[in-house]
Amino acid sequence: MSRDLLFEIGVEEIPSAPLYEAISQLRTDAEKALNDARLGYDTLQTFGAPRRLVLQVTGLAERQDDQTLRARGPAVKAAFDAEGIPTKAAEGFARGKGVDVSALERVTDDSGSEYVYAVVEQVGRDARAVLPEILAELAEGLSWPKSQRWGSGAARFIRPVRWLLAIFGEDILPVEFAGLIADRYTNGHRFLSSDRRVPVASAGDYDAAARRGMFVYDHEERARLVREGIAAVEQQHGVRAVVPEKTFAEVVNLVEWPTVVVGKFDEEFLEVPREVIETAMTKHQRYFPLEGPDGALTNLFVVVHNGDPACTDGIVSGHERVIRARLADATFFYREDLKVNMEDWVTRLDAITFQEKLGSSGAKVWRNEQLAGTLAELHGADPGESAEAVRAAHLCKADLVSHVVVEFPVLQGVMGRYYALAAGETEPVANAVLQHYQPRFAGDALPPSTVGMIASAADKLDTMVGIFAIGQGPTGSADPYALRRGAIGILTMILDGGLRLDLTAAISAALAGYEGVLEGLAPNSVGESVRSFVVGRLEVIMRDRGIEPDVVDAVIAAALRHVGEVLDPADIMRRATALRAFRESEAGRDLAVAFKRAANLAQPDLGTEPDRDSLVETAETVLFEALDRAASGVTLLMADHDYEGALALLAELREPVDTFFDDVLVMAEDEAVRANRLRLLNRLVGLIEDFADFTRLTG
Repeated sequence: MSRDLLFEIGVEEIPSAPLYEAISQLRTDAEKALNDARLGYDTLQTFGAPRRLVLQVTGLAERQDDQTLRARGPAVKAAFDAEGIPTKAAEGFARGKGVDVSALERVTDDSGSEYVYAVVEQVGRDARAVLPEILAELAEGLSWPKSQRWGSGAARFIRPVRWLLAIFGEDILPVEFAGLIADRYTNGHRFLSSDRRVPVASAGDYDAAARRGMFVYDHEERARLVREGIAAVEQQHGVRAVVPEKTFAEVVNLVEWPTVVVGKFDEEFLEVPREVIETAMTKHQRYFPLEGPDGALTNLFVVVHNGDPACTDGIVSGHERVIRARLADATFFYREDLKVNMEDWVTRLDAITFQEKLGSSGAKVWRNEQLAGTLAELHGADPGESAEAVRAAHLCKADLVSHVVVEFPVLQGVMGRYYALAAGETEPVANAVLQHYQPRFAGDALPPSTVGMIASAADKLDTMVGIFAIGQGPTGSADPYALRRGAIGILTMILDGGLRLDLTAAISAALAGYEGVLEGLAPNSVGESVRSFVVGRLEVIMRDRGIEPDVVDAVIAAALRHVGEVLDPADIMRRATALRAFRESEAGRDLAVAFKRAANLAQPDLGTEPDRDSLVETAETVLFEALDRAASGVTLLMADHDYEGALALLAELREPVDTFFDDVLVMAEDEAVRANRLRLLNRLVGLIEDFADFTRLTG
């Protein structure tokens, strides 16, 4: 026998994002709770609306399944004396399990030890007896980003709980939570329902009760209604709605009875950049702008309201007044901003703190300029691109003090581009002012221009070096300055965007900007910390792209062998890609064998320059000459980034290495001969390790 279950927690309006999370958690927790309680069911669903969380279960068993438990007790030797009479330990165990001591079983486990077991038959209880406690625990166990208490009660919830509804079939379940006891009443729509309390006759009557109460409890159904309403507006007016998914998801959880309507604002406001209008609408008011067939914004917008559809005209007028005021302010700010010379804004940055220990934003802009020039040189940019990158770095923070960005901080960079174009800057410079913030997050687009990438890398690298220099680099999951994101952004521009940078030189250049700014600056120590941090992010990227961990370790270890030398992430990635494919080939196995045979005896402290004239055996001379030829060829191939060719040439050393070990006694009694032969092996190992540290390869 089974029945349907309905449980509703009625609250004051829950914010959108936590509501989605609670819907998901309630489903997960309810599934586990019912399974743990041995209550079978057909379907389980959870729903949410601003004023309610809902659990619906169909075909829920009216009684728990019976259960047979085998409980292990004390060892037999402790449970019975020498005459086989039960001890107090056995009697206490049996009494605790509710069985007679004579019913205890003796079982020998895999180790040969013998224990007593009690077989306990648990008869399932009536679901009506166990569900109230289960449902109360589900309500109490919901996690919220912030919770509150209200009145004199001790219960905590994201918003005050105002009613509980719990019905099993047609029976009320007396669930107690937050000082309330559940009944069979839900609350209707705050404005539309004629009855504040709407009776629900049975769990299956909830849909009808929701219609009477004028609320849509299913968030997915509300989303469908809103999308259909927007589509109808688009068709009626010949427009297309701009619908950011994040804003849409929020709107769905702001209404319980959605009505989609169209508002209008004065066309004069369209002189403002569309990003300002879209931000004011989507982020501040949760409206959806409408654009015409040509892609330009119109003066129409979509409103999804929660009021009485009969009062739509008045509701729309109210929303039009609100957006008119916002856009009027934005238009005024924009016009005022256009009157200001951007150089004045750059000067004003001296009064804005970038970071307490690192000085003003004006000082950061100066460092960005110097660093952008150096990075442009490292990249090999032409003089025009270099000058544009420096100019973009000079202007990239100027809009932070503009009226529009102060009002709409999310538009920093966006407005800087508009203001730079209005001031007569070249398009590459203006675009780079916007692009220097990219990539903002994982998966974000890279700056599409070289000038933009240089400006972006300079800004991110200056911040990274400065924060490390004051000892506030990321720790654990804490990364308040988003340095991990910045490092990944720089690396992605190098790996995918074509930016050519030697990280060693770039970090040193960034550190030079802080000389005389930070007292006691230790450039070598800080530089090594930043370098290790960025390389750590590179390792993550390489592994995420399918490069095996041991290949990553081998190639990066070789790249880091010589501190202070060139560190090129793109080159490291190319080497890893070549090694990954090469290791599985016959030539790859030959090279691995040659390396391991040499590495087992190599003694790096003896050096890598054997004396040619002191070679005694033919095999020694053959290996020496083979190493000479390989070194010359590998140098040329690696200079051309032909890493497949370099690896193939190194693999040809397998034969002379094998012959050497077959014909030559490396550990000769003569100390000078032995040392010379070891230097020969050292040279072989060093030549291979210049490409990758093969000791780190597995398999």
